[in-house]
Amino acid sequence: MSAAAGERRPEEVKSAARVLEVLELLGADGARLSLAELAGAMSVPRSSLHAVLRTMEGRGWVDVDSQGTRYSLGLKALMTGTAYLEGDDVVSLAGPVLDALAEETGEAVHLTRLAGADVVYLAKRESRHALRMYSPVGHRLPAHATAPGKAVLARHEPGEVDRMLNWPLPQLTPDTVTDPAALAAQLEEARLRGWALDDGESSPGVRCVAVALGTDDQGGDALSCSAPASRMDERRTGEIALAVTEAAHSLRTLLKRLGQH
Repeated sequence: MSAAAGERRPEEVKSAARVLEVLELLGADGARLSLAELAGAMSVPRSSLHAVLRTMEGRGWVDVDSQGTRYSLGLKALMTGTAYLEGDDVVSLAGPVLDALAEETGEAVHLTRLAGADVVYLAKRESRHALRMYSPVGHRLPAHATAPGKAVLARHEPGEVDRMLNWPLPQLTPDTVTDPAALAAQLEEARLRGWALDDGESSPGVRCVAVALGTDDQGGDALSCSAPASRMDERRTGEIALAVTEAAHSLRTLLKRLGQH
């Protein structure tokens, strides 16, 4: 179970922890929060938090609206996030593989990474169709509700999966699997066939298949392909799963040569 906002580990420096908590809260779905909302979420006095926010604003890490009442992430946060992607060898190597997979399938393809109990989208190629899913780079979703998350979780033993996730599991759509036994069955199926499926579990009406990239149980990256269920029937799902599997093998080969996975 991850620590709640405002809960500080004994070894953390209080001022540094507060700065990081502000960034994490503002980074959640592009939130714009007031001083009162931030202070309440962090369980800290408004007066001391206001001084932290002023410092972060002065250095470009947070922006404040024209009324001076609501805060959001600043340009420095974007620059740092972009530098992370530019310096990541997996993201760099995945570019041509994503291009080829998007061209072959005509659908949206993604590179994701497990971050705690969630997956984060690191790279994306858009579908050629007008009807598309919302999955921008930096978007974060609970791992248990996504195909890439389940593909990575399936590489771990059941007991370890239980420790990795935050229980009770959040339900994003009516089809999200939150029952431990049902999720365990999904992960076992993913282990057997080599790819995982999200059938409307993270976004209603959207189907996604994914394959983990890691060559051992430490690998947290995955390739996926998503499309509206109307374009991905059972036959098409199998075809796309094969394409993603082949793309993952290509990228895995590149990563082995680089010594990353």
